[in-house]
Amino acid sequence: MLTHVYSGKVRELYRADDGTLLIVASDRISAFDYVLDTPIPDKGKILTQLSLWWFDQLADLVPNHLLPDADVPAEYAGRAMMCRPLEMVQAECVARGYLAGSGLTEYRLDGGVCGVSLPPGLLEGSRLPEPIFTPATKAPAGEHDENITAGQLAQREGAELAAELARCTLAVYRRAAQVAAGRGIIVADTKVEFGIDASGTLRLADEVLTPDSSRFWPADQWQPGRPQPSFDKQFVRDWLTSPESGWDRTSGRKPPPLPSHVVARTREAYVMAYERITGLTWTDPS
Repeated sequence: MLTHVYSGKVRELYRADDGTLLIVASDRISAFDYVLDTPIPDKGKILTQLSLWWFDQLADLVPNHLLPDADVPAEYAGRAMMCRPLEMVQAECVARGYLAGSGLTEYRLDGGVCGVSLPPGLLEGSRLPEPIFTPATKAPAGEHDENITAGQLAQREGAELAAELARCTLAVYRRAAQVAAGRGIIVADTKVEFGIDASGTLRLADEVLTPDSSRFWPADQWQPGRPQPSFDKQFVRDWLTSPESGWDRTSGRKPPPLPSHVVARTREAYVMAYERITGLTWTDPS
């Protein structure tokens, strides 16, 4: 028997009688801290299958929360993972190899990101001298995550755990960047989450290296100094902030429903990310 215990922006969490967890990825999509009214067909299945592929690629670097021998209930086939329970670390662990998003905003203000100083003169989309660890707080639903320094993370989580989070996050990013580069994709940045199991082992959790948690750019179109084409939900963000949507981010109103062409283009980006990264043709796994 499954008991529903939590609803996230795009995922549902259930607990089985033996204490194991079922994480179900829906087709919901979020942007600017809102869950949009319009689902993206197959999104949950694509994210789940891509996460499973990446967990396998990263297994030698850091253990994860998967229970590969546990059966997923048939009604959730293709979009769910059976996982061991963890005490989640209350921080978003972000690695950046390129300047984009909140990192770009912060750099423009003070020349660094999360307390890490960067060279002057970098542009939007510039490659950083080396990947950097830029943690953030975990904000409640509807609120913004806030970037913090590694020192602030150490104060919150302890110096030993903070150092291990930074090490594992950067190891995951470097492996992912190397794999994706061989497929013509730049991983500009990625956000990962960790938890600690009953034996005290730190494990990679939630989703990993999907278009919802990472910025994927086609390498052959990379050009610093402008927004980059992407295989993620940036197309949704761009439409919401365009005159066509008629939505004002500062209004406090919920974003409007997505038009069919935005839905189709976004689904296409998710499928392209899956196929380019894994080398597999997308088929419904259920």
